[in-house]
Amino acid sequence: MFYSLYNLFDINIFQYITVRAGIAFAISFFMALFLMPYFIRWAKKQKSSQPIYELAPKTHQNKAGTPTMGGIVFVFSTIVATLLTAKLNNIYVVGGIVVIILFALIGLKDDLSKIMHNKNSAGLTPRAKMFMQIGAALIVGLLLFFGGHDTLLYVPFYKNPVLDMYFFSLLFWVIVIVSATNAVNLTDGLDGLAVVPSIIAFFSLGALVYIAGNFVISQYLLLPSIRLSGELTIIAAAFIGSMIAFLWYNSHPAEVFMGDTGSLSIGAFMGYMAIVSKNEILLLLIGFVFVMETISVILQVGSFKLRQKRVFLMAPIHHHFEQLGWKENKIIVRFWIIAFMTNLLALLTLKVR
Repeated sequence: MFYSLYNLFDINIFQYITVRAGIAFAISFFMALFLMPYFIRWAKKQKSSQPIYELAPKTHQNKAGTPTMGGIVFVFSTIVATLLTAKLNNIYVVGGIVVIILFALIGLKDDLSKIMHNKNSAGLTPRAKMFMQIGAALIVGLLLFFGGHDTLLYVPFYKNPVLDMYFFSLLFWVIVIVSATNAVNLTDGLDGLAVVPSIIAFFSLGALVYIAGNFVISQYLLLPSIRLSGELTIIAAAFIGSMIAFLWYNSHPAEVFMGDTGSLSIGAFMGYMAIVSKNEILLLLIGFVFVMETISVILQVGSFKLRQKRVFLMAPIHHHFEQLGWKENKIIVRFWIIAFMTNLLALLTLKVR
């Protein structure tokens, strides 16, 4: 809408991505901040609370009854803000909207399964959930592939592409998106733990897609130039705004959880932005907290199956620190600090080519 004002009335300010990103941030922030209390009251009346997993730390049992599916609100706010501010004829914007909605719907189905079968907090079966995620990621990958997104692979610290993946890029993109969405999902176990690292990651990735879409800046920094990708900055800004509003209610002690509706859409869009900006490898550093959580689960499961011994007291690793006696607030803030520092390092790599 705002870009159409530039076309119709020659309001020059609305042609700039940074201006429309700021507007998207404001719209999504205030919309989510306004809608969330209504959603919380509605969810409590409907008893839409996620059962607490019986093997979770005992301190988590006092969170029983906390409403879930709060991700509906910030995903909705993000989509509305994007529709009002971004160029909707942009292939990357279309792909961004598609990936957010598809994975939010998968998460919503999982959340509803948990709520309606409250004796079992497992939700969808792992196989069904993975099948849906792969299918959704493949749809997005095909959209990028046939939309003209190149299939070159770049690595940090090197200015030239190292490989043209051709059709194998579809497999690679699916792996990136599915891995990112599950990593964020695993991290979402404490109040606000996944939100702030996601906000920081979206800031970094928003900067990267903006740089990739700006020919002058990308050439100066010896980074790949991806025409039209800068519009994704607007979706990133909208997501950041809505998640900051969500954090107002999700900070410890949480009044609402995001549920899989939120965590799956966040992770999927994170992977999508890394793919568009050609920073799939750098995503390991940008999303280091999520990578750390995922590796802890892999090590725990692998060690128990092979040696019948545990590496950690409990996995994911944030539960390990809870078992060591760390207070929830301390774990959360320290993980936020790690996320901030690793994203700072990731952005510093842009100047090293």
